[in-house]
Amino acid sequence: MINDLKKGNTMTVLRTKMIKDMQLRRFSVNTQRSYLQAVTGLARHYRRSPDKIKRDEYRDYILFLTNERKLSYSTIKTATAGIRFFYKEILHRKDMALAIPKRKKSRRLPEVFSRSELLRLFGSVKNEKHRAMLMTAYGCGLRVSEVIALKVADIDSKRMMVKIYQSKGAKDRYTILPPILLAELRSYWLKYRPPYWLFTSSQTRGKLSRKTAHKIFIEAKDRAKITKNVTFHGFRHSFATHMLEEGVDIRTIQILMGHASISSTMTYLHIARKDIGPAKSPLDLLYAGVR
Repeated sequence: MINDLKKGNTMTVLRTKMIKDMQLRRFSVNTQRSYLQAVTGLARHYRRSPDKIKRDEYRDYILFLTNERKLSYSTIKTATAGIRFFYKEILHRKDMALAIPKRKKSRRLPEVFSRSELLRLFGSVKNEKHRAMLMTAYGCGLRVSEVIALKVADIDSKRMMVKIYQSKGAKDRYTILPPILLAELRSYWLKYRPPYWLFTSSQTRGKLSRKTAHKIFIEAKDRAKITKNVTFHGFRHSFATHMLEEGVDIRTIQILMGHASISSTMTYLHIARKDIGPAKSPLDLLYAGVR
């Protein structure tokens, strides 16, 4: 039964039921993939069907991911969520679903780009489509999945808004369309004429893949000689941080970002120089007038 959660030509009953249950709950494609991978990883680790795995073995597996593989908090959180879902909803094993206690999360502030780094990064990209895609991610505060899912019709130049359709949590929202970005997008559209998806793959003519978007970002970052440990998601973090520094209220930023809880948006209060910029260290005050 290990193959219950593997991809194959013949879909097993167990895998099909799990997929159907996730689809009924309108889980995103990425969540479905992550949850299936989580249960597959557990089955492969013990070389047994997951319905034959015991409670203590499940706990030991999570410790293995933590202590031996040293996976990040978010990766282990996703794995335990997927396994819990499988045992609770598919096998109706609540004892297994409750086997792992909630873990204390360590708070790490996200890395953001400086304005000069962003100018270098955008300036390093000669391909108009690639530059427009990266500028859209930052200028609108978008996730990579949201950028590649944009359609030409989502750009509302009359209202200077961009519609984000069925993003995280299956929610629609609008975000701002900066005039500079609109000019960049118009220039790009006149050259490439994408018919439906805003950013298309040159091979498939379908929408750009996440893998390609990440590759474009990494190459641009390398050309700009940016050594910070910033991922594609850094555009989104930078958008929120820079908006806050410019005096935009946090509730507005929450709406533009599509955060369900304002506590997610409040993270940027710890990064923005708006709050810490004017503050003087007591060391400066100690030596004031001495030098």
